[in-house]
Amino acid sequence: MTDRMPPIDSRADPLLAVHDLHVRFDTPHGPVQAVGGVSWSLGKGETLGIIGESGSGKSVGLEAVMGLIKSPPGHVSGEILFDGQDILKLPDRVRRALRGEEIAMVFQDAMSALNPGMTVGSQISEVYRLRRRCSNDEARRKAVELMDLVRIPSAKTRLKAYPHEFSGGMCQRVMIATALALEPRLLIADEPTTALDVTVQRQIMALLSELQRETGMALVLITHDLGVVAEAVNRALVMYAGRIVESGDVATLFRAAAHPYTRGLIQSMPRIDSRGADLFSIGGTPPAAGRMPPGCAFHPRCQHAVDRCRVERPELAPVLGGTQLVACHLAGELSHG
Repeated sequence: MTDRMPPIDSRADPLLAVHDLHVRFDTPHGPVQAVGGVSWSLGKGETLGIIGESGSGKSVGLEAVMGLIKSPPGHVSGEILFDGQDILKLPDRVRRALRGEEIAMVFQDAMSALNPGMTVGSQISEVYRLRRRCSNDEARRKAVELMDLVRIPSAKTRLKAYPHEFSGGMCQRVMIATALALEPRLLIADEPTTALDVTVQRQIMALLSELQRETGMALVLITHDLGVVAEAVNRALVMYAGRIVESGDVATLFRAAAHPYTRGLIQSMPRIDSRGADLFSIGGTPPAAGRMPPGCAFHPRCQHAVDRCRVERPELAPVLGGTQLVACHLAGELSHG
């Protein structure tokens, strides 16, 4: 089982603070809102999980943090404060320098992200060589050091191997090594265990947790895998239709989820003590980004929806004065139901 870092109060001295973040895209059919005004913070050394179905806005919001949303067709507004500095107001040159140096991202499909025509050693060392303006020999030594760091066996002899000579799990380790080349203070991992078998998934998550303890970096984990969240994350945000519908520490979310969507996600997890029983599923499908229903976006799929849910959009608010935040008109009732 992966060891979690102890809880951190990210509000006291946040490394990253996102305020009222909106991301929309121009399309031939009109503007589409992908992220609709989310706010959250991340403490130094903290692990934050962002959960939700495909299309919920998880990855797009973090791509905005990385400065990967190009305008046009994308448009980003709000505040993204990294160490107190609004990176949305920085010149492109400064933001490019920030990427890799301070904030790095690991993408979900390592085989596609790696260049098949370059050796893995060249791809890892190139980042270090270009940013640190060092010699090729020094960059190669750094590549070996990083491959050792992410537990790639026989690093020196595998520098000249190509991505197709590595397994999916090893390619993901190469991606992590590349992201860590410049010792960032924040690592964003976007579905880092997708398409990997269960054993390799656990190895990758254990590696990320171990590296976090060794380096002190903060980690944002984008995932739809609640098992990963339960084992590796301090605090989690649940997103639906571009908005946060629930947030809180992981133990509270699993014990007393107050939003019907969060409850549905948890109930849909296979349980070892329910062999032979039908798996629970949330009926319906998420709304298309350009066709949001009025009121609560989840109400067409919600078994508890009342008239108010169909016309009035709920805002995030504490449940009975606690630290758990929920965007549901019925949150107080459901949290004790």
